[in-house]
Amino acid sequence: MGQRTSQFTEEELQDYQDLTYFTKKEVLHAHMKFKALAPEKVGHNRNAKLPMNKVLQYPELRVNPFGDRICKVFSSSQDGDCTFEDFLDMMSVFSDSTPKSVKAEHAFRIFDFDGDDMLGVSDLKEIIDRLTSPQKLNDNEMTHLIQNILSEADLDDDGALSFAEFEHVIDKSPDFANSLRFSASLQLL
Repeated sequence: MGQRTSQFTEEELQDYQDLTYFTKKEVLHAHMKFKALAPEKVGHNRNAKLPMNKVLQYPELRVNPFGDRICKVFSSSQDGDCTFEDFLDMMSVFSDSTPKSVKAEHAFRIFDFDGDDMLGVSDLKEIIDRLTSPQKLNDNEMTHLIQNILSEADLDDDGALSFAEFEHVIDKSPDFANSLRFSASLQLL
């Protein structure tokens, strides 16, 4: 594999391949993308940790209304700062080869802003605000939309969506897996 593998041993590449949905070649490509975010910091420092503002420069995150939440969910320190392994996990989950169930689990965590393992009214409001920005809904429209979401998806009528209820909604959505991916981000030439 030439010069590119000098930063990782064959065993490390195998471990990364075993722990992600990537080939060794895709792992190396992901490292190249990580390094490109801050070449002066990453260089040959495999333990470099990039601040969230650097990670958010990744093209797919820069335009994603949930970019900050994605960084925080995948950050091992939960502050949005990412090591290469955090970045690799994120890239793996957003790859085409990741099963829908894994994508659903991470999407739920991204949307659970208050971290209570439920998507309550405040979480749904935040999701809708981010999706409709910059044209925010007025209070009546927001209330009506949240009521509609809950009436359709809140199967136990507790005023919030559990992961099981969220997953049930996702199962009905054929385009969900495509909406939770980074388009061609690791396609190799």
